[in-house]
Amino acid sequence: MQRLTGLDSAFLALETPRSTGHVAGLSILDPSTAPEPLDLARLTEVIAERLPLVPVMRRRLHHVPLGLDQPYWVDDENFDIEYHVRELALPRPGSDAQLAEQVARLHARPLDRTRPLWESYLITGLAKKRVAIYTKVHHAAIDGVSGAELMTVLMDLSPEGRPVQPFEPFRPSAAPSRLGLGIQAVARLALRPVQATKLATDALRALPALAPALLPVVSGLVGRGSSADGEVIKSGPLIAPTTPLNTQITAHRKFAFISLPLDEVKTVKNAFGVSVNDVVMAMCAGALRRWLIARNALPAGPLVAMVPVSIRDESGKGAMGNKVSAMLAVLPTHIEDPAERLIVASQATKVAKAQQAVIPQGLVDDISDFAPPALTARAARVVLSSSILSRLPPFNVVVSNVPGPNVPVYMGGAKLLAHYPLSVVLDGQGMNFTLIGYLGQLHFGLVAAREVMPDIDDVAKSLRLELDDLLKAARAVAG
Repeated sequence: MQRLTGLDSAFLALETPRSTGHVAGLSILDPSTAPEPLDLARLTEVIAERLPLVPVMRRRLHHVPLGLDQPYWVDDENFDIEYHVRELALPRPGSDAQLAEQVARLHARPLDRTRPLWESYLITGLAKKRVAIYTKVHHAAIDGVSGAELMTVLMDLSPEGRPVQPFEPFRPSAAPSRLGLGIQAVARLALRPVQATKLATDALRALPALAPALLPVVSGLVGRGSSADGEVIKSGPLIAPTTPLNTQITAHRKFAFISLPLDEVKTVKNAFGVSVNDVVMAMCAGALRRWLIARNALPAGPLVAMVPVSIRDESGKGAMGNKVSAMLAVLPTHIEDPAERLIVASQATKVAKAQQAVIPQGLVDDISDFAPPALTARAARVVLSSSILSRLPPFNVVVSNVPGPNVPVYMGGAKLLAHYPLSVVLDGQGMNFTLIGYLGQLHFGLVAAREVMPDIDDVAKSLRLELDDLLKAARAVAG
């Protein structure tokens, strides 16, 4: 039995009839390297033998009466792996467009909360004799980094696999009584005044560190000057403009994916003295700029991107759950010149990192764990039903860069060719960029509400065009 943190539970509260709370990954595999065919039986066998290494995959939610405390992960006494591992086939030869459409439909379906919160699909029929595996896990169970660690558990460093330690047969522990959990929850409620005092004290102690970030927020409006004159970033509030991305969504999704050479991104990085993530931010800004211009909807000022930041330390490696914070960064869509857009994106990201760094993370965790889930869920429903996130979006889009393995890996002996992450969209934030690095490529997964961005393929292709423009600028800088 394991109690969810307040942050884990928050991802449950965000789920509505229009938005799901799971994250996912689409793995493209070459089965020719496998010693035996990678069919449904083989995939089920591979996952089954690794399940003891990831206990949450055999646990379900167990709620506290009246939502007085965070729910618990408890062993699923009726765990059935055949429910969780499934297969489907595309009509041969299945195209990337057909694959993306099928994955979008799978990604739109919510997970069954009465069972362990994950599903895996073997997808056959792809062109070039490839296969794909789409796996989704609820965000309450993993974040981006723990999701990448889950890949290392399920995959191997060679086609032959690795010896797996035999485990005792799964004997689920009995779920705790609701009465017992209710009594514990009431005891926790009795400590609320003490916790509130501690939170207030910690917040007051943090004020000196927070002051530079709060007075005023200096990563707001982006100017049109050059880096030489020191006027690239001007003071002002960080306000997200209203765009077609920031509206009420439906339950339907669109998905697109693209892989781009890391060497080309590094060429741009080295020419301008920025980071790989800065180049990614500039590419996303340029791609969205093209999309907004096509709709006559380009704001005069920049967009605001929410960038997840892992706060998982060495002691947290191998543990599931969420250890993540976030920073808000200017996304300079209003700047026409690609090189200038990159410079501004780099400077804005540095400011955003500095602001995020001064927020005491322990304080954030304590606050997220303070409110009972019943109150959190109620507040989430009120906010999401009011459409306030569409009228006053705190940010316009999510851009997330997840670390990936830097060596070839295999699933059931089949070599992983590419892995495309998929994330969450919500009312008011109808589009998400997530990427992962693997084998010299950056693999982008783009998810959007279907009605918000029906032409998401064009945005994915624009990432290639933006990288081409940045490469031209890099060559010009190099002379």
